[in-house]
Amino acid sequence: MTRPFRSSRSPLMFLSSKRWPAVPLWIACAAGLALSACGTRHVSRDLSPAGAAGEIVFPDPADVLLDDGTFPNRDNLRAIGAGVTKPQLYDLLGRPHFREGLRAREWDYLFHFRTAQGVTTCQYKVVFDRDYTGRSFHWSPAACAALLDVPAAAPAAATSRFELSGDALFAFDRHAVEDLLPGGREQIAAIAAELNDSDVASVQVIGHTDLLGSDAYNRTLSQQRALSVRRLLIEQGIAPAMVTALGAGMSQPLKTCDTALPLPARIACEQPNRRVEVLAHGTR
Repeated sequence: MTRPFRSSRSPLMFLSSKRWPAVPLWIACAAGLALSACGTRHVSRDLSPAGAAGEIVFPDPADVLLDDGTFPNRDNLRAIGAGVTKPQLYDLLGRPHFREGLRAREWDYLFHFRTAQGVTTCQYKVVFDRDYTGRSFHWSPAACAALLDVPAAAPAAATSRFELSGDALFAFDRHAVEDLLPGGREQIAAIAAELNDSDVASVQVIGHTDLLGSDAYNRTLSQQRALSVRRLLIEQGIAPAMVTALGAGMSQPLKTCDTALPLPARIACEQPNRRVEVLAHGTR
């Protein structure tokens, strides 16, 4: 009678021989159903079916199997939360870094983060419920969780705005420095004094006109008025490189007047549109 073949060797040994090419360990584990021999299910204590642990225990970092840990994508870590599945975790973080078995209730990682103080090393643990869905997430040291905080946005650079009436600055239809009215000079000097006492990064002077006349004429007039104000600010101590001048012409009116008005009434109505703005931006 022919006796059945028996071998003293484990069935897993036949998966890596001259006849059979070597296969990854996790495939060997699945083929042999030797799940407990292929890694740990968890190291924390008293895991409940819901995925809570009575005591969280992290593995010894020296036991890491994956190239001494990895540098993770922080946005991927931020995307992880309750309900995450193992395939989703694998996609976001890669395979776990220690000796986790196929039915592990915990996945452990060894992560490195670049910070202003250098490289910080942290351990990260995901605890699964009995359906292998991630339920709780832990860091060692606990302060590592702050590495995922989104940096606060830098405050927007403050802008100070000064508006000068064109009629207070210049006689009607005039623009040169010599045409500046006494009241206008005083206003510009007051603005310059305030700017000199601050720490602004740049100053923009924008001239505006009314809606009388052609666009080309008004753009030139507004540019010349802005240049005159710029010149006076520089004379009052503002660094030339900080101050730019722009003529907006009649492109940004504050008021629209009836074009059927007599000219004197129209000129009076258009008065708010004749102005010069001084914008001080940010800090140096």
